[in-house]
Amino acid sequence: MKQLEVQIMGQGYLLGCPEGGQSRLLEAVERVDTAMCKIRDAGKIKARDRIAVLAALNLAFELADRGPAPALARPAPTALQTDADEDARLGAVLARLDRVLAEDGRLL
Repeated sequence: MKQLEVQIMGQGYLLGCPEGGQSRLLEAVERVDTAMCKIRDAGKIKARDRIAVLAALNLAFELADRGPAPALARPAPTALQTDADEDARLGAVLARLDRVLAEDGRLL
């Protein structure tokens, strides 16, 4: 796995990137950076962790508005895929976000 150094809201991050996924990862970084900077620049919220959570919610809401992904982009569900699986994946993402933000040391 390749490592890629990126900047999000002026903060450097070293991210793992699967082979062939660099352009998608950079696009995702750009979306997150844009969303977070927009919230920060509105001036109402200063804490990086709160900005990150609001940006994540805004991006998730945008994805939900798009409707289901095309069949080719999403693998067909199996009998093992349940709401619990999705909850576990979401919990893992939130836990990872919490760890990264906790390590920041510059939260306001």
